[in-house]
Amino acid sequence: MFSSFPLGHILLPNRIVMAPLTRSRAGADGMPSPVMALYYSQRAGAGLIISEATNISRQGTGYPYTPGIYTNDHIEGWKDITRAVHAAGGRIFMQLWHVGRHSHPFYQTDGEMPVSASAIRERGSIKIPGGITQTVQPRSLDKAEILAITGQYGQAAENAIKAGFDGVEIHAANGYLIEQFLHDGTNRRTDAYGGNIEKRSRFLFGVVEEISGRIKAERTGLRLSPGGERLDVHDSDPAGLFTYVVKRLNDFRLAYLHIIEPLNRNAGILKSLPAGFTPHFRELYTGTLMTNGGYDAESGNKAVAGGIADLVSYGKPFISNPGLVRKFYEGSAVSPWDENTFYTQGREGYTDYT
Repeated sequence: MFSSFPLGHILLPNRIVMAPLTRSRAGADGMPSPVMALYYSQRAGAGLIISEATNISRQGTGYPYTPGIYTNDHIEGWKDITRAVHAAGGRIFMQLWHVGRHSHPFYQTDGEMPVSASAIRERGSIKIPGGITQTVQPRSLDKAEILAITGQYGQAAENAIKAGFDGVEIHAANGYLIEQFLHDGTNRRTDAYGGNIEKRSRFLFGVVEEISGRIKAERTGLRLSPGGERLDVHDSDPAGLFTYVVKRLNDFRLAYLHIIEPLNRNAGILKSLPAGFTPHFRELYTGTLMTNGGYDAESGNKAVAGGIADLVSYGKPFISNPGLVRKFYEGSAVSPWDENTFYTQGREGYTDYT
C-alpha cells in the first residue's frame, strides 16, 4: 500500500485512500466552511482524498449542513479547500451526490416532493435540522427531468474542476438516486429507464457519459455498493445486476471503480460469489479497482499485494487519525473515533484529532 500508483493524470504517492465521509460542517446553504480547509489538509498524506458527498443541486439534497457545488459561491468556497490540500501535498476528488427520494420537502424548492425513479416511498425516517421525521412519497421523474439531472451531474463535475479538484467520483451507491434507478425494488418504470437491467442502468451510464465527456474519463471515478441494501433499496438479482454494470464499465476507461464490501456478511449476493466479493469484481473489471469496507493496515496491504485491488479506501480511521498513512507505515496504534461528533457542526471531533 505504500508504493506509488499512476491514477489517470496524477501520480499517487501511496495506495491508501481517504473514503468519502459526510461530516455536516457546511453552511445551511451548502457553502463550504473555512474549517473544512483545515480538516482536509490535515489528511493530505492520503494517496488520494475523496471529499464528502456533495450535492449537485438543491433538489439532490437530503441531509443538513452538507455542501453543494451548484452555485458560483460554492465553487469559490471549495477553492480555499483544494488550495489547502494541494499546498499540503495532497490530491483530492469530489464525490457528486443526488439523494433522490431520501429527501424531504424541507430541502426542496417551494416545499416540493423529492424525486425518484418511481413513486415508491422509502420505509424509514429522515433527518432535518429540527430533528428526525418520517419519509415522504417521492414523485416519479419524467424523461425530460432525467436528462436535466444528467446534465446537472455534468455541470457539477465541471464546477468541481473549476474549484480546483483533481477529479470527481460519481456516488452510485448506498441507496441514493442512481441506485434507485438500478434496483428493481425501487424502479417500476415501463419506459426506456425501467424494466430489464439494461434499461434500469441507462441513467447510470448516461451520467458516466455526461461527466467523462465533459472532464475526461481519467478524471472520473465511480462508487458502487453491490452488496448493500441501504435506505430500503433492494433488487431481486443483485449479482446479475452488478455483474452487468461492472462489465460494461470497462468500456469507459474511468480513473477507478470504487467497490464497497458488504458490512453484512450474510448479504444475499455473497452466496452467488464463491470467490469472494472484491475478487469477483476484480475478475470482471479491467481498470483500476478500489475496495472499501472494514480493512485495517494488514488486510489492506494483503489485498493490494495479492492483486485483489489496486487501492484501498478507509473511512472512520481517517476521521480520528489525520496521519493514518504514517501510522500504518510505522505500525503505530490507530486512535479511536467518537461517533457522537460525526455530524455535529463544531471543531470537536473534526480538526482536533492528532
